[in-house]
Amino acid sequence: MKAEEVLSVLAVLRRAEVEVWIGGGWGVDALVGEQTREHHDLDLMHRQEQEPALLSALAEAGFAETLDWRPVRFVVTAPDGREVDLHPLVFTDDGSAVQASPDPDAPFRYPAAAFVTGTIAGGTVPCLSADQQVSFHQGYEPRDRDLHDMAQLRRVFGIATHF
Repeated sequence: MKAEEVLSVLAVLRRAEVEVWIGGGWGVDALVGEQTREHHDLDLMHRQEQEPALLSALAEAGFAETLDWRPVRFVVTAPDGREVDLHPLVFTDDGSAVQASPDPDAPFRYPAAAFVTGTIAGGTVPCLSADQQVSFHQGYEPRDRDLHDMAQLRRVFGIATHF
């Protein structure tokens, strides 16, 4: 997925008044302010209660659901192969959020400080913080792209990562 396509998806969702935050590889690139590698998909965290509006807006843009692992995540795909990996969040009054995980006793937690902004192709975009990205990149054997992404966070933010 190219930067212009990311911005196009975000514009569709903004018009539908759906609040999202970019995670994954595009989220790292948004934090560092430049595209540092190719991306197969776009990871978006969204408010669970806005899911009907999100799905409607993406359907109007040509996306169809191709994977359903709710309540943890689901994927929509455009006819040209672009994928958006969607992660429903339930927010609390203090601005933090929780996402279901495969282990019901250990949900993914997002502190309020996890929701920040970054830059893609010169545009300001909502994304997950560097600390949240590092937190999500642990507990598994890293792939080459994970190693690359964590190296970018170390380079730009000087923070420690797990690999």
